[in-house]
Amino acid sequence: MQTRLPPLFLGVFLLVAASASAQESAEVAKRAADTSKESRSCIDCHRSGAAPLAVQQWATSRHAQAGIGCYECHQADKERPDGFEHFGQRISVMVTPKSCGTCHAQQAQEFQASHHAQAGQILGSLDNVLGEDVEGPAAAAMGCAKCHGSVVKVVGNGKLDPTTWPNEGIGRVNPDGSKGSCSVCHSRHTFSLAIARQPESCGYCHLGPDHPQADIYNESKHGVTYRTLIAQMNLNSPSWVLGKDYSVAPTCDTCHMGATSQLAPTHDVGARISWNLRPEIAIRQKDWEKKRDAMKSVCANCHAADWVSNFYIQFDNVVDLGNEKFFKPAKDIMGKLQQAGKISPTPFDAPIKWTYFELWHHQGRRARMGASMNGPDYVQWHGFYEVAKIFYSDFLPEAEHLLPGVTSAVKESSYHQWLKGLSAEQRQNIREYYQKRYEQPPQ
Repeated sequence: MQTRLPPLFLGVFLLVAASASAQESAEVAKRAADTSKESRSCIDCHRSGAAPLAVQQWATSRHAQAGIGCYECHQADKERPDGFEHFGQRISVMVTPKSCGTCHAQQAQEFQASHHAQAGQILGSLDNVLGEDVEGPAAAAMGCAKCHGSVVKVVGNGKLDPTTWPNEGIGRVNPDGSKGSCSVCHSRHTFSLAIARQPESCGYCHLGPDHPQADIYNESKHGVTYRTLIAQMNLNSPSWVLGKDYSVAPTCDTCHMGATSQLAPTHDVGARISWNLRPEIAIRQKDWEKKRDAMKSVCANCHAADWVSNFYIQFDNVVDLGNEKFFKPAKDIMGKLQQAGKISPTPFDAPIKWTYFELWHHQGRRARMGASMNGPDYVQWHGFYEVAKIFYSDFLPEAEHLLPGVTSAVKESSYHQWLKGLSAEQRQNIREYYQKRYEQPPQ
């Protein structure tokens, strides 16, 4: 049965809608009047043609307020291979960091020097082999490349290869030679500061089994406080200095890129990161002391000096534990298996290679990243519990089956003495604990 609105209600609804539409149209016309004649031509056509909402979004942006229109961002010189003639103007559909750098030179330069801009350089990595070869190119194009980026190819007359475009990967290689995409964080065509400052923007890529930073942040006290007090975060402020424009909670931007009374903002997202937690064996970054001091100065806005120093001791201990107890021994065992001819050099062609990959690439990263961001459940149950389970119940038995004796030295290490069994006293303590707390022995 179809429900009909009362005539009076329907009339009011249509009147309000028409009024809102008129206001939006007036705002577009007002902003368009302050732009170049080239941009006005774009606006006149697109506001009622292709992608009209992009024009409305632009009209609410700071670009529009500054008189920066479509042409200023999309214009392309004759050297750009992705440029093409469009109603008398040479343009490109792609707006790259080089384009943005015309006005935002410092930010573009910092970004080009960052790990984000290098994210597309994954050729030869296990991740790339997994995506391109084991899974397949179509999966990699719609998965890996959407975050990491790929080489965007031009097939002629400005037309972009559909296997490489659309692509907002943070490290994509653009036809003009620049790397990355500013819009992946700032979101066209609003170019919103608030969107870039919110952790949800980072969660576009930083989530999942191998890099769950968004999930860890949401679990942490930082994330809980941010979400609870988001109305006090002043996310749209032109200036966004910790302690001056907001004070209730940090976001990803706050810690990794944001301004404080001691630090200028930066688009180099790795400028304050002291560990590289991505590889099999976590390694310290170049100039890690300087980078750590910068991050500590951010922490010191809310936390006492001893708290910050002790946190880093605990964090380093977690990373060292993973390296020494699990990941270095596992890597050494894999090397011995290959040297003995028990496994081939080809990735993922044997069960133990999948086991080893998930050990460090999934569970290991989760444990380390959980420690770096104060996510205890990711350190424990999503992290070291899974690391230990896979290491002892899967990896070591699989390795021993392939090459008997290859795990002996590892098992004799002081880290793994528990395998020889708990003492009678330890077993009794466990039994008594459960009897006292639950009035029954453990199952």
